[in-house]
Amino acid sequence: MWPLAWNTVAAEELDARTAQIVGLGATTCRQFTADAAGDPQVRKDYLAWAQGFMSGIVLSRPPGVDVGLDLSPPTFGLMAQLRFLEEHCARNETADFSSAVEALYKRLRLEGKT
Repeated sequence: MWPLAWNTVAAEELDARTAQIVGLGATTCRQFTADAAGDPQVRKDYLAWAQGFMSGIVLSRPPGVDVGLDLSPPTFGLMAQLRFLEEHCARNETADFSSAVEALYKRLRLEGKT
């Protein structure tokens, strides 16, 4: 029974307006920028949260959508992703960090199409 329930959940689109984000993703971009500037380990923590969040997005996609999407392609590795998040947050300080991660996810989708 559990796999059927999982398939149902995985096939549903998550509504970002009603989903409650927790953890590092609930912070603002301004906070991410301040935290990351002071401690390289914190940068890794945010990046790890981002990778987990994007993995959750992949799992929630409908069947056939984003199948095989590489969240760490050789052409856009983890350090490039971290720079993307830092640059995105520098331009959007009041946005949530999770919205920066969503922008990164969209960027990775484009990377897979090149």
